[in-house]
This record gives sequence, C-alpha cells and structure tokens, in this order.
Amino acid sequence: MEFQEAVARLRIHKTIRKGAIERHHTQTEKKERKIFFHRSSSSSSSSSKQKTKPSEIPIEFLCPVSGTLMKDPVIVSSGHTFERACVQACNTLGFTPTLMDGTVPDFSTVIPNLALKSTILEWCRNYSLDPPNDKTTLDFFSAEKLVRAKILETQRQKPKPPKKNEHQDTGAGIDHVVTDLITQTPSTHDSWSSNDSPLQLKTRSSYYSSPSSSTAEIEAVDPNPKDEEFVRKLKSPLVFEIEEGLISLRNTTRAREDDTKLQLCTSRLLSVLQPLIISRYTSIQVNSVACLVNLSLEKNNKIKIVRSGILPLLIHVLKGGFPEAKEHACGAIFSLALDDRNKTAIGVLGALPPLLHLLRSAESDRTWHYSSLALYHLSLVQSNITKLVKLGSVPILLEMVKSGRMESRVLLILCNLALSPDGRHAMCDSGGVEVLLGLLRRSDLKFESTQDICVSVLYGLSHGSLRFKGLARAAGAVEVLMQVEKTGSERTKEKVRRIFKMMTETRMEKEDVNWEEVLEDSGSTPCRFSGGKDGLSTNA
Repeated sequence: MEFQEAVARLRIHKTIRKGAIERHHTQTEKKERKIFFHRSSSSSSSSSKQKTKPSEIPIEFLCPVSGTLMKDPVIVSSGHTFERACVQACNTLGFTPTLMDGTVPDFSTVIPNLALKSTILEWCRNYSLDPPNDKTTLDFFSAEKLVRAKILETQRQKPKPPKKNEHQDTGAGIDHVVTDLITQTPSTHDSWSSNDSPLQLKTRSSYYSSPSSSTAEIEAVDPNPKDEEFVRKLKSPLVFEIEEGLISLRNTTRAREDDTKLQLCTSRLLSVLQPLIISRYTSIQVNSVACLVNLSLEKNNKIKIVRSGILPLLIHVLKGGFPEAKEHACGAIFSLALDDRNKTAIGVLGALPPLLHLLRSAESDRTWHYSSLALYHLSLVQSNITKLVKLGSVPILLEMVKSGRMESRVLLILCNLALSPDGRHAMCDSGGVEVLLGLLRRSDLKFESTQDICVSVLYGLSHGSLRFKGLARAAGAVEVLMQVEKTGSERTKEKVRRIFKMMTETRMEKEDVNWEEVLEDSGSTPCRFSGGKDGLSTNA
C-alpha cells in the first residue's frame, strides 16, 4: 500500500516538472519574438524616414541660361534669378536672352540671392546629394562659350527678309534695324557686383542717365549710315571681327579735318562700346577706350558721352583695367572734364579716388600726365575740392612735391585746393608751408613757371588763415620771399608783395576774398591745359 502511494507521488512530481519546463520554453519564445518584432519595426521606421532620390530638380533651382543647378544665384533688376557667371558673360558679350515665358531680363543690377542659395543647399542635404561646386557649375570662361553659342544660334534662327525692289529694300532695312534695337537691349553696367570688384556705383543722377527715348527712336528709324558697318562688326560674336571693327573705328576717328567724330558718336554706337570697355581681351579693351578718347575730342560729343552712362565703365577700367587701357581712360576723363558741365558728374560718379591712386603709383608717364591734368580740371569745382581733401590728397600731393615728381602739375592741383578753407587747413596741418618754402629755396628749379605756381599756392594759403602767419615766420618765409622778389617775374613779385602785406596786417579778414582775382593772378584758368603741349593734343 505504501509502495503504491510512493509511485503515485513520483508520477505527479514528474508531471509538474514537465509542465514547468514547457511553460519556461513558451515564455522564452515569446520574449524572443517580441525582441525580433521590435527590431524589425524600428528598422522599417528608419528606412521610411530616408527619402528616395528626387526624380527631377525643381526648375527654380536651375539657371535659365545654363540649365544647371545654381551655385551662386543672383537676382537681376527684372526680378529673374541666374547663375552669376552667366550674368557676367552676358554683360561682357552684350547679349540679352529671351526666356521661356517670352520675357527679357535686365542685367543692369546684380544682387546675391542668399535665400535661394540656402534653399538649394538644404535641398541637397535632405536628398543626400552633393551641393553644387566648381566641378558641376560653369565658371566665367565656360559660361562665355555657352553664351557665344546661344548668340550664334539666335542669329541662325532669325528669318531673312524677302528680296524686294530697291524702294522696298530700304524700308525693310530700317525695320530690321528697329527689330535689332528692340530685341537686343544693351546693358549699361551701372552697377557691377562681384566678389573681387572694387567700390561699385549703385545709383546715378537721372540727368546723366542713358539717352532719351526720343533720340533713340530717331536713330532707330533713321540710322546713321556711317556707324552701320561699325555697329555690325562690334556686335559680332567672333572676337577677331570685334578687334577688326575697333581698329577700323579707331583709325577713322583720328580724322581732324571733317565732322567724322560728331557723326559717329551716336547713342547706338556708344551702347555697343559699353560692354567692350570692360572686356577681358586686352586688344578689345584698349582699342574701345581709345575710340572713346577720339570721340570725346569733339566738343559737342562730351555731354553726350557722359549722359550715355559710359563713365562708370571708364572708372572700372581705372581701377582694374589693363595698363594701356588705364592710360586711355585717364585721357578720356581728362577730355570730358574740359566741359564745365561734366566736372561735378565725374566727381560724383567716383573718378577721383582711382585718378589720385594712378597719379601716385602709375607705371607710365602718360598715365601720370593725363591723371594729373584730369585732377587739375576736376579740382576747379568746389564739390570736387571737398572730396579730394577728404580722400587725403593733400599729404600725397605734398609728398610728391618733396620728391620732385611732376612738380608743376601737382602744384597746380594744390593751388586749386588752396582756394578752399578745408584745403588750406589740410595744407597747414600737413606742413605745406614748409614744403613750399623748401621748394623755393632750391636753385635748380627747372622752370620759372614752377616758381610762379609755388608762390601762387602760398598766396592762396595766406588768405583767411591766421595760422599761416606763424607757420611762415617759423619756416623763414621772409628771407625766401625776399630772394624770390629779386629774381622772379613781375607777376611773381606782385604776389610776393601781397603775401608780405598779409603777414604784416594785424587783423585778417575771414573770407572777404575775390577768388576770381586770385585765380587770374595764379594763372589757374580752366583752359590752361585744354590742349597744346600739356593737353590732350593728339588722338589715341
């Protein structure tokens, strides 16, 4: 009996142990299934987060000219966005494309589109794409090749006018010229925005803007036959044809005996010359600026050239053009400054800083020559005198006098600056009285006129400046001026006597000065260097 009970208990124990083992295995399998399910669900969620590559690039990210993803997008005046290199290439070649929607962009102003640039970079990061770089985007030279190809394609697509009799051919030619003028609007380059471009002009006076619409319409309807051939060559997409056209135009505008310069200086020809002035080809830039110099020698052309909007481009050449082009640009600005109506505009547009820099550090005598003459004529206007003083020109000019470089030219500019209170204060602060007296002490002055101009500057400083009396006496002016009075010309002697009178007066008038009389006495008249030996007497 006891044996049977023991066997029964053993069976029950085995059954309980087997059930516990089965339950343990079941729980373990459930845990493993949960872990596997968790891993699979997390991996599927992570894969869902990764976006597939886009099927196409958004059209607003592509440059309308090159059709590539933009690296440096810029907004132009018309509101369109382009790659910067493509805009520069279009401006250089004078090409204005027609967009897909039929609109024509305006490349006169360029502003970086930073919002679109950051959007493109964010889009590339989201789709794990490489952002646009130098290898995937066009540089300037590649963009220029692309634009030239588009120009050729545009010319091939133009329908040829049907042949008619002579009377109808004339009208067809006029209509063709009008169409060209409308479809190819030249860019004026009023502002040029680039990473390495110096100090650009953003706005300009409406008085010195592009030619009036009525003048352009008259020239379009009744084109000048003399400039027709030149305009055709200068608008060619081929570099060698442009060079031939510029050389021919330069030789033609050298004529003096007829009114060739007046007839060729049309708004259409000036607009075609504008992009060539800032060309990267040496011969094109040099010859285009030389043509402008020849055209500016005609008195009636000076105002027209300034109003055409070409001055900012000349200033651009002064800052970073080729050396020979800088020479011609200085000559052109000097020639334009001979007209009193242009002096203020030239100063406002920013010609004074590069002219002063070229006068100080030019590499050629012609650049020194024309930059000094340009500064002299521009400094005959009070507004330009103030600008020159603020630019720190007085210490620079005095240093040039001390070194013996272009003494007479520099002294003429100082003579004009001495007519302004700001100029007189700047000269006194920079030791101008001592420098001028030291120049008069020298016995090796090359010209008697240099001595005369030097005394004229001292005479200008003696007016309305209480500091002059003390500075002059401290520098030994009495002995020097007495020696000059013995050896100088009659006009120089008269100025020395007036300086002595100023120094001996106990009370000095503040500004009761007849500056016209001072100018006449000093010989600083606007026409002094308008031509002849010291002026722009020859064509470029």
